[in-house]
Amino acid sequence: MKTIKAIIIEDEELGRELIKNYLKDNDKIEIIAECENGFEGIKAIQDLNPDLVFLDIQMPKLNGFEMLEILDEKPEIIFTTAFNQYAIKAFELNAVDYLLKPFSKERLLDSLDKALNRINNNIPPDKNIDKLAHIPLDEIIERVVVKSNHKIHVIPVDKIRYLEAQDDYVMIYTSEGKHLKQATMKYFEQHLNPKDFMRVHRSYIIRLDQVERLEPYGKDSYIAKLKEGPSVKISKSGFKNLKEKLNF
Repeated sequence: MKTIKAIIIEDEELGRELIKNYLKDNDKIEIIAECENGFEGIKAIQDLNPDLVFLDIQMPKLNGFEMLEILDEKPEIIFTTAFNQYAIKAFELNAVDYLLKPFSKERLLDSLDKALNRINNNIPPDKNIDKLAHIPLDEIIERVVVKSNHKIHVIPVDKIRYLEAQDDYVMIYTSEGKHLKQATMKYFEQHLNPKDFMRVHRSYIIRLDQVERLEPYGKDSYIAKLKEGPSVKISKSGFKNLKEKLNF
């Protein structure tokens, strides 16, 4: 049985020290790095290719779910968190385990045994972990994380002007440029604040304060002229809803 390589990604030093202390005499596992935020965690995973990650959820800069979103290859994940509201989803989507702080040494070692079974028997990580990555920490998101040309961009939603569906991706247009993200329009429709955003077409979601005027465009179709930008197609129902919302 090989010794597995693990990384601890946890913003609190006491949390990192607790895990290391619980595992210090365990010859089944080697802690090869520890990180205090998501940016450090991504770099460590990409550089060191660990078998297992102990991952906190609430962290500065990037939270645990945002981190998973932009990883191409995901190791086995054991969540270590003070928040219990994501536990059921984590188990449904086959994360190795979900440890609710404060957890005991016995509970951690039980999780480690589960991870060892998967790793040593070459059981591939469940692809459903990709779905887990897209669970927002809050019902209404305040930022979007994208990876482009090996760079990570954190986009505050108040910078988003509109979104456009592009096959399995969504193009996010901001006041400073555009970014392509692997996601669905339904995801953004559900998690952008409806006070600020509206889906006006199967291919478009717009920020309401960007609308300058509405115009007809052919039979039963319309466009919204955005401030300092292009015109966006609107469906018949989208036109009706938008007109009511904006009192046009």
